[in-house]
Amino acid sequence: MITKSNLYRKEKVYGYLFILPPILGLLIFTLFPFVYSLYGSFTDWDGLGQMNFIGLDNFKDLFSDELFYKSMYNTLFLMLGIPIGLVLALLLALGLNRKIPGTTTFRVIYYIPVISSLAAVSIMWNWAYNGDYGLVNQFLEIFGIKGPNWLMDKDTVKPALILMTVWKGLGYTMLLYLAALQSVSRSYYEAAELDGASGFQMFRNITWPMVKPVTFFLVVTNIIGGSQIFTEMNIMTPTGGPEYSSASIVFYIWDKAFKNLQMGYASAMAMILGIFIFIVTLIQFKMNEKSSFDGD
Repeated sequence: MITKSNLYRKEKVYGYLFILPPILGLLIFTLFPFVYSLYGSFTDWDGLGQMNFIGLDNFKDLFSDELFYKSMYNTLFLMLGIPIGLVLALLLALGLNRKIPGTTTFRVIYYIPVISSLAAVSIMWNWAYNGDYGLVNQFLEIFGIKGPNWLMDKDTVKPALILMTVWKGLGYTMLLYLAALQSVSRSYYEAAELDGASGFQMFRNITWPMVKPVTFFLVVTNIIGGSQIFTEMNIMTPTGGPEYSSASIVFYIWDKAFKNLQMGYASAMAMILGIFIFIVTLIQFKMNEKSSFDGD
């Protein structure tokens, strides 16, 4: 006979078994690597041999490393694509939110880059930016403009990467904005029209506040993702670009860890990057609390 207490114990065991895989995943793939990397940042570990404790030497060297500052600057510069992408995606979503023919087709077209392989997209843009036969320069020649060798010029390599990343993420951002716009009740706009509000006034006082939670989510996730950008420049500019002008901080960490076998030094940079992301995210949450919109 199965008693109530036996059934409770059985359900309890099943419950623990269900939550065990994610807990193990967190411990093995997140917590343990973090603790190991934290300890490694205080050592001269080369990734293969002994880990000798050297205190704060890695961090002292880090703050006098010009390439560290340059890669941080490059990472921040590439984040200029975040506001550009948000504005373009919101404009597209506003357009596709209207009842006009072909909107479904356009939604699919804009979303195709999102589901495409990042490596394949990077190779495609690498070809498009080629200074001799690239599609971008061929297009500019139609207007009599001689384009540069985009990825080989320190002045154009970062804007070129920004353009590519904006294009790649536009569909995802647009889709989230579109979902937010379609959740806004039409009664708000009808009431505003009766009050004689202009299109801009309706956007400012209805649309923008209603999509603000989505904007906050996108800003937070894009900054976290932008801080860890790596694949694009590793494929398009595998040496870090001219004068290391396209190397992101994650690219520099990878370069030090796996090319120069300075795993301890790379771990120190990873710790600084983690602290940077934590502080920036915390600031964003605090700013959002102060200006939060009450949907009720």
